[in-house]
Amino acid sequence: MTHGTPAGYVHVTAGRCRVVTLEAHADDARVMLADGALYHAAARDLAARELVGRGIAYAIALPVSRTPAVVRHNRHGGLFAPLTRDLFLPPTRAPHELEVSLRLAASGVRTPRVLMYGVETVGGAFRRADVVTRLVENARDLSAYMMPGENSDARAAAWRATRELVAALNHACAWHHDLNVKNILLAPSEGSLQAWVLDVDRVELTSFDDAALGNAARLFRSASKWRDRWGAEFDPAADFGQLRNDLHRDSRPPRRISR
Repeated sequence: MTHGTPAGYVHVTAGRCRVVTLEAHADDARVMLADGALYHAAARDLAARELVGRGIAYAIALPVSRTPAVVRHNRHGGLFAPLTRDLFLPPTRAPHELEVSLRLAASGVRTPRVLMYGVETVGGAFRRADVVTRLVENARDLSAYMMPGENSDARAAAWRATRELVAALNHACAWHHDLNVKNILLAPSEGSLQAWVLDVDRVELTSFDDAALGNAARLFRSASKWRDRWGAEFDPAADFGQLRNDLHRDSRPPRRISR
């Protein structure tokens, strides 16, 4: 993918930080950069609500527009995370996340809109990155619907919305390398639930077959882990449905296709 500035986005710069933001939120970015970086500004917001994942993200109202948003700091995962921490080589994953989110939205995949991202230069060669997305209000992740004691009708509705989301990812040929029960959000909509996918910086555009197999395998592994480790309720036959066919129809590992 190329990493040009998408239509409707502008640059705001202050000190060592450069922000790519929707034009409508340029004033929000300028006010937040007065605190040095987007994430630092969110952390200092006395009304911020902490969201715990790989690291702490903050749910805030943007300072000028009052748009509900989530501000998170990009961090490495995996074996070398204690060494690499939050340092990335340019351009970081943030431009990719913005481009992928726009492509997914255009393909009918629900993912929170990227309102802005900021990149800070560190020591000349490295970068830190923050991403600000629109808050999905009144949402809970899929893992919450899987826990013992959850209403069975609500759990069934959550899995039904999840299957629709994964089908949309597959049809967009989008293979999410970290599709798990914590980065699928379910939000009420007209008496039912709608599913939203998070962390789309981990999405690769590939073939339909590879996306379908990869997404089913990754989500199945995550749901099984929550069942085995934390007692979550997960019935592959009932909950996975058609996705089981995608999981078992091909024993080959997905191929990586660059675009």
